[in-house]
Amino acid sequence: MKNQHPRPHGPNIDPEKCTGCGLCLTVCPDQTLSLLGGKAVVSGDRCMACGHCRAICPAHAITVPGLEHEPIFKSFVPDTRYLPPGQGDTAQLVRVMLSRRSCRNYTDRALDPRLLEDLVRIGTCAPSGTNSQGWTFTILPQRPAVERLGNLVGAFFAKLNRQAANPVLRALLRLMGKPALANYHRRYHATIAQGLREWAEQGRDRLFHGASAAIIVGSRTGSSCPKEDALLATQNILLAAHTMGLGSCLIGFAVAAMAKDPKIRHALGIPADEAIHAVIALGYPAEPYQRLTGRKPLTPRYVETKIKT
Repeated sequence: MKNQHPRPHGPNIDPEKCTGCGLCLTVCPDQTLSLLGGKAVVSGDRCMACGHCRAICPAHAITVPGLEHEPIFKSFVPDTRYLPPGQGDTAQLVRVMLSRRSCRNYTDRALDPRLLEDLVRIGTCAPSGTNSQGWTFTILPQRPAVERLGNLVGAFFAKLNRQAANPVLRALLRLMGKPALANYHRRYHATIAQGLREWAEQGRDRLFHGASAAIIVGSRTGSSCPKEDALLATQNILLAAHTMGLGSCLIGFAVAAMAKDPKIRHALGIPADEAIHAVIALGYPAEPYQRLTGRKPLTPRYVETKIKT
């Protein structure tokens, strides 16, 4: 699946269909449209390809080069009718959010590649800064590919554990104002060592938990807020996976390893200039949850401006 789409210089406006209502002008974030002779025209040289003009035009007079007409999914038929604000089912949306849990027990059932491709497309339905859509998606469709990544990540942490086990090195780095290795030793060394032993001796997967597939979410350079964009796409994938009958789990240790060791990304064919923000384990869950659980109490902060009298 291609991750990059060409940015257009501006929308195409059919003057025969345009009624001159001006609605497209009101929603254009780049102010690249204007009215001329009672018709909408492209008068600016900037366009972020958001498609707002196309979406609001009542006369179907606008197309945007480089954008698909509608998302194409392979495992289900989408309802492509626009849903106005206030007409969705908030209760059911929240039910999906509360029901989705991080899965750490999977069956060995393989995933249909169409599900994985559709999850990626669902990810791209998320918003992105300046509509850059600079996210990238790398699919590991089968268990052997997941295990390969697991072995690469395991090798990275085995090396890190050997370094962290050296008290002289920890002390020296701490004196140099670099306490990261000492902090790692205190928080993670024992757990990582146990996980590596279980994988080597028992084949127990404490990293991907036996997941059949994975999706790596990254970003290219040039986006205004690449990490935020990638994580918004990731949340879309997590929620959609639940509705498809799949379990999912974010693998933070894999993200950390790929950030520190470029050889891992190279081994997977991921370009060196891509940053990795999320690794999602996916598979059919073997966890028979029965009910929802709660969340930690939250007290929001309000910032109010007092009205002078």
